[in-house]
Amino acid sequence: MSPSIAAGALFFATLVAANNYFHPLSDEFIFFINLKQSFWKAGRNFPVDIPLDYIEGLLGALENPSPSLPLRSHDPYLIASLPESFDAREKWPNCPSMYDVRDQGSCGSCWAFGAVEAMTDRVCTYSNGAKQFHFSAQDLVSCCPDCGDGCHSGYPGKAWEYWQEVGIVSGGPYNSGKGCRPYEIAPCEHAVEGPRPTCGREENTPACVDRCRAGFNGMYYQNKVRGKKVYMLQGEGNMKAEIFNNGPIEASFVVYSDFIHYKSGVYSYTSGESHGGHAIKILGWGVENGRKYWLCANSWNSDWGDQGYFKILRGEDHCEIESRGVVAGEPDLDWF
Repeated sequence: MSPSIAAGALFFATLVAANNYFHPLSDEFIFFINLKQSFWKAGRNFPVDIPLDYIEGLLGALENPSPSLPLRSHDPYLIASLPESFDAREKWPNCPSMYDVRDQGSCGSCWAFGAVEAMTDRVCTYSNGAKQFHFSAQDLVSCCPDCGDGCHSGYPGKAWEYWQEVGIVSGGPYNSGKGCRPYEIAPCEHAVEGPRPTCGREENTPACVDRCRAGFNGMYYQNKVRGKKVYMLQGEGNMKAEIFNNGPIEASFVVYSDFIHYKSGVYSYTSGESHGGHAIKILGWGVENGRKYWLCANSWNSDWGDQGYFKILRGEDHCEIESRGVVAGEPDLDWF
């Protein structure tokens, strides 16, 4: 072995041995992730001095202790005929909400964001683009009594049950003046560079208010739109068929330290400890460099990751993304 190869091997071995001592937000940890594999690229998304418990506070997806939603399965022949790659934005070009990357701010409300994002898309897909309704994350976070603890975590399945049983009003982003109840928590910079203020401590859950914002033309309870049916899905094939037929779905997965630094490529666990469950929207799938992936939209604004999106390994229940809690439903268009 040449001296240079031996030195490189020793350097790598030293890094591997030291991995247990890297701080999850350190430059050394990011360097180690990229050195250890070449399937995806890590880079700095959060400031090095941001408290780790703040990031953990963003991961608010809890597992339902006893799932009460029915399990939906799709025709095996449909599953077998699905294309190698699919992007819901291409099938439903008249659904602009599919391009939205929302921002949960300093609030552990991912469980609600993944839900209302998919619900919003599905009003459009089920009406073939004829109807658009931007569901309010704030109404769900603040007013669902059985969903969990608002900004401090919640159950994705319970969010969809609330949609079916009670309904959710409309509401745009923070300070947008759109819809009945716009989001009340300011966006913040989950990435290092950007125009938003730096994220601070986790916010308290805003109070539930059963009225629309001043100037909104309509009444709160009359503005609520419900789901007709909601259900859970398990497994790669059923998830693909559901997205292909009906539109984006909500899923949750276990987040490890390395995911925090995702920039591009097909994410798979490389190193680090688990920090909690995170809910996101899945809008498609594909293959990159021989690796199957899910195409997902995060809710940490468009400066995080790959313009707010990420790809994660598909078909191996990686980080429990195909089994931990995949939820979807059909909107009741008669409410419009």
